[in-house]
Amino acid sequence: MDERRLPAYLRDPAAVGHIYGTLSYNRRSKCWTIKGEPCVTEMAKRLFPGSERRRGEARFTANRRIIGEVNWLMQRYPLEIAARDRALWERSLEKAREHAIAREEALRLPQRSTPPEGTFDGELREFQKEGLSFLLANPRTLLADEMGLGKTVQALACLASTGDLPALIVVPPHLVRNWQAETQRFLRADGRAARVCVLTGLKPYPLPEADVYIIHYLLLRGWKQALPGLGFKAVVFDEIQELRRAGTEKYSAASLLAEGCERVIGLSGTPIYNKGAEIWNVVNILDFHCLGDWESFTREWCDGYGNHIVRDPRLLGEHLRREGLILRRNKQEVLRELPPKRRLVQEIDSDDKVYTELMRPVMELLGSLAALHPDAKERALLEAQISMGERQATGVAKAPFAAAFVRALLDNGEKVLLFAHHHAVMDIYKKELAAYKPAFITGRETGEQKEASVRRFMGGETDLCVISLRAAAGLNLQRASCVVFGELDWSPAVHSQAEDRAHRMGQEDSILCYYLVAPQGTDRDMQDALGLKVSQFVELMGDRQPDWQDAQKSQMAARAHMERLLGKYREKTEKS
Repeated sequence: MDERRLPAYLRDPAAVGHIYGTLSYNRRSKCWTIKGEPCVTEMAKRLFPGSERRRGEARFTANRRIIGEVNWLMQRYPLEIAARDRALWERSLEKAREHAIAREEALRLPQRSTPPEGTFDGELREFQKEGLSFLLANPRTLLADEMGLGKTVQALACLASTGDLPALIVVPPHLVRNWQAETQRFLRADGRAARVCVLTGLKPYPLPEADVYIIHYLLLRGWKQALPGLGFKAVVFDEIQELRRAGTEKYSAASLLAEGCERVIGLSGTPIYNKGAEIWNVVNILDFHCLGDWESFTREWCDGYGNHIVRDPRLLGEHLRREGLILRRNKQEVLRELPPKRRLVQEIDSDDKVYTELMRPVMELLGSLAALHPDAKERALLEAQISMGERQATGVAKAPFAAAFVRALLDNGEKVLLFAHHHAVMDIYKKELAAYKPAFITGRETGEQKEASVRRFMGGETDLCVISLRAAAGLNLQRASCVVFGELDWSPAVHSQAEDRAHRMGQEDSILCYYLVAPQGTDRDMQDALGLKVSQFVELMGDRQPDWQDAQKSQMAARAHMERLLGKYREKTEKS
């Protein structure tokens, strides 16, 4: 390595002169230990409070940033490196030097990047290209963009650009399906869609060959010993605030996993600066002891030893950004690049057992429909019952997962309008989201109760308002920052009208509208009828007043779905 490019503190210490002590590596505590004369250990403890130990001894965490500080100290106080640890020290110092040079080179890298041709199917907005450049320049970092700015896409673009495959993506349980769909849509490997494997169960088993593996946080403890040996080149921790508390098997497993990967990306819309314990735990997963050990961090950054409150969050944020450990953009910073409405399809899970049970009476009605003559008068009534029954089965089966998704939005500080159609679905939301004290406008309330719900939401007493899709007309709820459709309707105009409860004339904000789609039931056909494409921001869909043609198209889509459902039923009965 050309020493002319190195900062002075990373150059080799003089090999002559008085030796003040020894430097050795403690493999159990993963730290370098200086044992020597009082002048060197006293100086170390004055300069680096976290190094304090017993008399005549100072310890330093084996972090590439801290290695440079130890090297600087050795330039003033030469130390003899233990023979068994000399090769390890040379490797550690080399990594520290590479990191320092990379930080300098990052300042000269392109401000915007795009993945190589053939590796990524998608278009990045300009601020997302900047995010990609940041991720490429900083292999261990936290992308903390505000929710709705495309952290998932930027992370996948990074994997496409670096080719760091196989990669492991760790996600909350309710986002497994969405990451699977996003990965298969955007990421390409060897000229084909990336192969994705979802890990299941707590007991490890042989995994098939794939490009990307997905596991949710609740399974990490069972796979703790297995994952580090599977050869992942990169790991992405989505919603990394899940790891804000140390001392759990989940945290320990994540730490072991990150230690063995060259590229570690954390994603979170809620970076935590004020609670020192939480931000230290999060970045410690990304880059072990990059903020020093817990004792020294709380002593210097917080209100005292063991205290959890950061004294100056702004200063800590600036330090993390300078070190390439965090990038955060909020919606206001990139508003010019965003459309007034951003529509995003989000794939979520549903409960198969609940769906199957609720579909039993629907299947009986299908049998009755199949036996009817095509011109029978009662056919239309039976079709309506079947359609409503299947829609309700779809909504109820996915309701707990929709609630989990909304819970994440609320925890990110969003103000949410949650739309549904069936009272049974809204009753589940009421139970699952009770802690957020939601307001309800479902058609079951009196006029006074409806007005009270509007006042509670607009006055900031609650950040969640649950609304019936068909009860949204005339409401003015522009305090909302997010619209979530827990259930879908056949009509684009119904959805557009619901969106407009948040996006009012003259509003300069960009409203994010999530369409939650389950893998079974009516959602897929409804999604097609609405013209929504998975994983794409959709800017045109029913943005006009409904007319007779909209109603006609909605009826045609619903009837086409009924015919497909009936065809599947006949095919199933013929086989049995």
